Amino acid sequence: MAILGIESVIYGVDDLDTCIRFWDDFGLNPVSRSQREAVFEVATGSKVIVRRRDDAGIEDWFPWPGVKMVIWGVDTPAALEALVHDLSYDRDVRRNADGTVYTYGDDGMPFGLRVWSKRPVVSQPDAVNAPGCIQRLNQHRKWRIRARPKALNHIVFFSNDYVKSFEFYRDRLGFRLTDHSKGLGVFARADGTNEHHSIFWVNTDLPVAPDQQGFMHLAFGMEDIDEVMLGANIMSDRGWLNTSPNSSGGLSRHRISSAIYYYMDNPGGGEAEYHCDTDYLDDNWVPRAWDWKFGALLWGHKTPSFFKTDNDDWDMTFDPEGKSLDAFRKSATSKLVSGLDALTSDDEHAL
Repeated sequence: MAILGIESVIYGVDDLDTCIRFWDDFGLNPVSRSQREAVFEVATGSKVIVRRRDDAGIEDWFPWPGVKMVIWGVDTPAALEALVHDLSYDRDVRRNADGTVYTYGDDGMPFGLRVWSKRPVVSQPDAVNAPGCIQRLNQHRKWRIRARPKALNHIVFFSNDYVKSFEFYRDRLGFRLTDHSKGLGVFARADGTNEHHSIFWVNTDLPVAPDQQGFMHLAFGMEDIDEVMLGANIMSDRGWLNTSPNSSGGLSRHRISSAIYYYMDNPGGGEAEYHCDTDYLDDNWVPRAWDWKFGALLWGHKTPSFFKTDNDDWDMTFDPEGKSLDAFRKSATSKLVSGLDALTSDDEHAL
């Protein structure tokens, strides 16, 4: 069995036309548009589907715009059937006419599963020169005119119990623990991809987080830092960054995942992220547990105040069995609530 990553996401938004213009400027490839929805894709074939919140065909399970449904791509029909067989034991599982399966995690968050032929991507980032280490001789860096996201690398949700959210994905969907940012959240990788994480759950108990579960951001893989900043410059020139440059420090690099990133507010809800030079992993990776402020930033152009500390706490330990999660496990067990209650048979077919 292998889940290859995010096959598609479905946004429920308040202003469809504005959100379409945002994704056009962001660099996604348009696929189709109707009165109900617009569909975009990236090089791997992952799709961003944008609908009005009052006509999304799925439950408006958090009270702000954003991704209301993530559909994970599965490598084979047999793997999909194995997942369905297991999930059907203890929760509602629904299937529409194209074979897509919809259900929900132990935290109530809805999601889908679909067989997916993920397209390969070939990137050719320019070699990096450094004093005494010449990798690019008599050759300038490439000149681009547009930023074009290559992959839909990960999605982030706020969770009322991030340990519970992760353990369902680990135990029932085969996701791998990659890193634990203690008290902040947990990173997990789908078993069929090498990207550092496919999903990250953020603790709603944090002072800067909302009080309930919901969407936070969606991250797009770019070829290199030049493409990241070209995209950011284009978005600035077209007015998207004028009122809110972004919430997380401008151009920055994480310690956890090593990724260079640039977040921006999305009129469709949450944030959209350009990122590049992330860590790639396989099952030889040993998960780690981090002090969250230390893990969040290696450097930032405009570091937000909530990331700042007088002294970096170099608190990173290897945690192959995920024992650090025990300290953040919530003792109360919440009722298993379906995130599919608003789906009708017609809506499922439309999805």
